[in-house]
Amino acid sequence: MWTQTAFWEPIMLSLKVTLCASLIAMLLGGSLAWWLSRVTFKGKVLLETCFMLPLVLPPTVIGFLLLSGLGRKSMAGRLIESLFHAPVVFTWWAAVIAAATVAFPLVYQTMKAGFLSIDADLVDAGRSIGANEWQVLRHIMLPLSSQAIFTAYILGFARALGEFGATMMFAGNIPGRTQTLPTAIYVATDTGQEGLAWAWTIMMIIISFLMLLMARARSSHGMRS
Repeated sequence: MWTQTAFWEPIMLSLKVTLCASLIAMLLGGSLAWWLSRVTFKGKVLLETCFMLPLVLPPTVIGFLLLSGLGRKSMAGRLIESLFHAPVVFTWWAAVIAAATVAFPLVYQTMKAGFLSIDADLVDAGRSIGANEWQVLRHIMLPLSSQAIFTAYILGFARALGEFGATMMFAGNIPGRTQTLPTAIYVATDTGQEGLAWAWTIMMIIISFLMLLMARARSSHGMRS
């Protein structure tokens, strides 16, 4: 018989991981989308193709690459361990990194599309009256692309919430430490705890439904405005 603590632990951890991962994906994806929507250089297509790879690669491949790049045997992994006196692998931060990695392409592509949809004449007009790039971003690009930014966050949040394969490989499935909702559902199903698996599945559906409902409500309000 499962307890309330055992039930709520993966839910709360998933929400914490997803919130951090979606914010990281937004900051990184938004910054790169803003930069690459303004510049042209040789190799840009190749770089953007690399950005989109986590969208099509199997999650196990992403997990393996994260283990190779940030594991205890890697240079980056040893640096992290020397700085924080603990490895990043099999911690909840590993789950955040895995979730942010798979959410990044959706956030980047959506925000880039939003920035590119802005009338270039408005941006040029802002620069012509003396606005610097930060002021153009703050007062013109961000307000005019607010719907795309909101949609990017919802998509990133939903993708991070559902991440399973890369999280399992890079963060593991340690109850109370790295066990998120998707991994918890997998274990409950594998061990015959069908009632618990259904309870967590319903929670995933409710959270995802509310996020999509918010996105649709925002979109409908934007169209009426």
